Amino acid sequence: MHAPFQRTMRAHAKINVLLRVLAREASGYHSIETVFQRLALSDLVHVSARANERSLTCDGPAMPAGGLGAAEENLAWRAAALYMRTSRWDMGWDIAIEKHIPVGGGLGGGSANAAAVFLAMDAMNPEPLGHSALLELSGTLGSDIPFFVCGWSLALGWGRGDRLLPLRPLSRMAVTLVTFADGVNTGAAYAALAQTREARATLVTAMAFDATVFDGWRALADIARNDFEPVVSDMHPGVAATLPRVHDEAARLRATGVPAIGMLSGSGATCYLLHPPEAGVALALDIGTIVQTETA
Repeated sequence: MHAPFQRTMRAHAKINVLLRVLAREASGYHSIETVFQRLALSDLVHVSARANERSLTCDGPAMPAGGLGAAEENLAWRAAALYMRTSRWDMGWDIAIEKHIPVGGGLGGGSANAAAVFLAMDAMNPEPLGHSALLELSGTLGSDIPFFVCGWSLALGWGRGDRLLPLRPLSRMAVTLVTFADGVNTGAAYAALAQTREARATLVTAMAFDATVFDGWRALADIARNDFEPVVSDMHPGVAATLPRVHDEAARLRATGVPAIGMLSGSGATCYLLHPPEAGVALALDIGTIVQTETA
């Protein structure tokens, strides 16, 4: 294929600065309220359109020892198939993903890869679908994917996470990620949270946001929370051991006047500490792997 039918995309990870899980809808999905923050940490996704044949390969430092399973089940493959079917652009593809985002850790790597495939294919297509159609299409495949398609730094999400409002990017912050070889199944985390709430008859309502909470990291730190933290701590020993230390270090920094957030990202298992680059961080851990990155 000649050059116009090849694209290399950078697929950025994300963290959730806020994640509240609301009521379960008739569809079976839960409504959420979340604040997405894009990270500099990223996968590289190479996409080529070609006649007939289809292939997907993954390698890189973040590849799990057991691989990623069947290519046809990968979100990037499913995004390619959905795009070709919807656009009626009758082409095959070759997708090569260089993994740097830890797998199954609540950082959105799979969704970011799928978004990269959508964007690459639309850029190559002689009759592109356009941004609005990509957003609608991506929301049918995964709740986080529209955020990655938009390419924003910071956004408020609600509904299934696919209804989005861009927020003004904030100052660059360092992010210390604590990752684990084993992740957390998202469906299992939602089920555990629902069971806990039913047992306790917990009523959850939407927040009334004051726009000033998005003015800076100090204000965002005041509302930062993740509803999955208690149940994921029960499900994952690494999170149970790490999350209290991340909370304590964030609290210590805030007590000195430094804006900091420490919590679980997504449904886990990655725990993170967000802080100014110049802040001295004391995070002694004997479990997990520390990955240093920054907001982007």
